[in-house]
Amino acid sequence: MGAVFFYHLTQGPLDKTLPVLLEKARGAGWRIAVRGNDPDRMGWLDERLWQGAKDSFLAHGLQGGPNDALQPVLLTTGPTAANAPECVMAVDGAPVSPEEVETMQRVCVLFDGTDLEAVQQARSQWKSLTDAGCSAQYWSEESGRWEKKAEK
Repeated sequence: MGAVFFYHLTQGPLDKTLPVLLEKARGAGWRIAVRGNDPDRMGWLDERLWQGAKDSFLAHGLQGGPNDALQPVLLTTGPTAANAPECVMAVDGAPVSPEEVETMQRVCVLFDGTDLEAVQQARSQWKSLTDAGCSAQYWSEESGRWEKKAEK
């Protein structure tokens, strides 16, 4: 059974934090689906990932391409991903089910700490997933570095 990690973004924006988490997940050998709600926003994120740090290369694709199943990281808006991920990173309030947490190595929920609606959505996800018996951790960067603040 996997676990869900909640990342409360307060110091760095999504397009700076996500590549770091993707690199760590790739380092664990996982295939990843980055799930959002809006195709335009996922296209924006795709562009940002291609414009990453000069000393790194993060191979990824945007859903709908001819090689979706081969992508180590696939950006998608759907509940399933063609690349058979072992890790899902949900952004912008994208849904995550308890069943999904159980089948994945890891599920990450990244949310903007400056957006009250995003914080409320993350709290709701935390409650529904932990009430369903999912193992969960809450990570905050408010001190300037990532710290685990809660675990259930």
